[in-house]
Amino acid sequence: MQKHCKKENLRMLLAALFLGVAILITSAAFARDRNKEYIDCNKEAAVSAVHTAAVGLGEILKDVRRESWRVDIIRSFIAPIRFYKDKSGYFYVYNYKCLNIAHATQKNLEGQNLYNYRDTKGKFVIRELSAMAKKRGGFVEYYWVKPGHK
Repeated sequence: MQKHCKKENLRMLLAALFLGVAILITSAAFARDRNKEYIDCNKEAAVSAVHTAAVGLGEILKDVRRESWRVDIIRSFIAPIRFYKDKSGYFYVYNYKCLNIAHATQKNLEGQNLYNYRDTKGKFVIRELSAMAKKRGGFVEYYWVKPGHK
């Protein structure tokens, strides 16, 4: 039973976190260009990147028992990954409770709970991402400062 729970927790972690990431990493496309074709292309790239990372990370984590080791592996795994032509795509990982597990570009967010974080338009970004991840994925439009910009 305990082994099943650990695998189920890992599956839920990956589903919630990486499906949420697909939503998060697409935001730059919305901010830069409202062209539907451009946005659709970036969504496809995000879905592919997230799927690839989730499958690879899931395989790596399947036998890792300690939660602290899992977190370390997730952080190491996502840290160097960049995608999109301009390298603006990156991963970050939250659990269902909106706790940041890992962030490729903003390490200061790791370990913080962003349940009450609102974007400049007042949207509870991480709450919405968590809700979408619980539904097995999708996209949420939000506003976030692009790394290296103000």
